[in-house]
Amino acid sequence: MNFTRLVPNVYYQDIKDGLKIFVECLEFKIGHEELKSDDPFCVIEKDGLQMYLFQHGKMAKEHNPEFRLQTNVIDEVYQKVSSSHPGFLHPNLSKVTLRPWGAKEFALRDNQVCIIIQQW
Repeated sequence: MNFTRLVPNVYYQDIKDGLKIFVECLEFKIGHEELKSDDPFCVIEKDGLQMYLFQHGKMAKEHNPEFRLQTNVIDEVYQKVSSSHPGFLHPNLSKVTLRPWGAKEFALRDNQVCIIIQQW
């Protein structure tokens, strides 16, 4: 067996919330979109990563995913995100912190997802 990519689905009550954190804050690009359809969705991409964002109220109530994005420049990412979108910083991990397992981390959240930015 050979797999080339894992592509998660993320469900939002309002897909605009996902676009704010992923596209505006984390600078993902929209690769495909059907935002004006009856069932809005889009494919977002960055640095070889890809996710599908869906507007689906029932699924959004059932799923609150948590993701880790690994980087080699966590201080640079933190500086950019904290200055441009401080409202997304997670109150429990709002600063770059050396964790007991040896990784440096900080976290973001919106009303649907938690995103941990991590550097080993």
